[in-house]
Amino acid sequence: MNTVQVETPGGAYPIHIHPGRLDHLGQSIPSDATAVALVTNPTVAALYAARAEKALADAGHRVVRIELPDGEKYKDLQTLNLVFDALLKNRFDRKAVLVALGGGVIGDMGGFAAACYMRGIRFVQIPTTLLAQVDSSVGGKTGVNHPLGKNMIGAFYQPVAVEIDVNVLKTLPAREITAGLAEVIKYGAIIDAEFFAWCEQNVAKLRALDEAAIVHAIRRSCELKAQVVSQDERESGLRAILNFGHTFGHAIEAGLGYGQWLHGEAVGCGMIQAAELSSLVLGLPRESVERVRSLVREIGCPDTPPDLGVERWLDHMQVDKKTEGGQLRFVLLPEIGRAVCQTAPDDAVREVLLRTTAVQG
Repeated sequence: MNTVQVETPGGAYPIHIHPGRLDHLGQSIPSDATAVALVTNPTVAALYAARAEKALADAGHRVVRIELPDGEKYKDLQTLNLVFDALLKNRFDRKAVLVALGGGVIGDMGGFAAACYMRGIRFVQIPTTLLAQVDSSVGGKTGVNHPLGKNMIGAFYQPVAVEIDVNVLKTLPAREITAGLAEVIKYGAIIDAEFFAWCEQNVAKLRALDEAAIVHAIRRSCELKAQVVSQDERESGLRAILNFGHTFGHAIEAGLGYGQWLHGEAVGCGMIQAAELSSLVLGLPRESVERVRSLVREIGCPDTPPDLGVERWLDHMQVDKKTEGGQLRFVLLPEIGRAVCQTAPDDAVREVLLRTTAVQG
């Protein structure tokens, strides 16, 4: 089994990566757990909830399933309250454990519920999408959306374990694989040029879910994220580089309405825009910009952003957690494999929006 260890001030925990790990979930639950809340959604539950419940019950745990509506549009405070209702109704105490079985929405909401319930109970992440496996399940970011901004209400709260069963990826639609691969190549772009080149060479295997290739991609992504998170748990500096492509991507999601584009699709397209801005501001070579564009296209992401209008683009980007004192900060690449977070001239941002979307005004 592949194991990556995450070390942060908020807690140390393992990430287990292995086919069939879903059937051994009992090993990740602390022995003093009084009960387990399995938070999931109907789509994932139909595929994997019974297996997860059996693994947990076989380990001697009382399990209560909590199903939330499926979709990014339900990632809000109203839906979150359904978790609290169920935990209180079933008299869960401070030694209970919450298990989040699903993609990024379930992981973020389950983690935030765990952070808030009785001021904090333990939780385990079981990510069932590639994007969640390589990104949102690692590092302790939890939260919900607000109509004015994505993930603006939340907490940094680390799980006690992350359990990754690569076999679950076989039931994902192709778009979900593409969305996850966008986050995979992001790590190469910002931290590891060799990994970026490896992704370029193995893109066909990754899209086909070749087991050796996908396990390597997940493990390396988790290692790179753990490396960053261990140095900056609460995104006060270095961790911001993990948002490469996200400032543009979040604007796409908000501008179109959450759920129209998958998060990874928006981030992939946003990485092209961020690379273009890097070329204008930092002199990233055009060859490198085209490498980013080509790889984003090859994994299956849209490479042309929607026409939101420049002013609407700018309005949505202002609602960004990297904004400081009204100044919008972007993650930019001096070169592939290295990233910085800094402001960019307004005219450069506008030029990139005009160049990439062909918008008017």
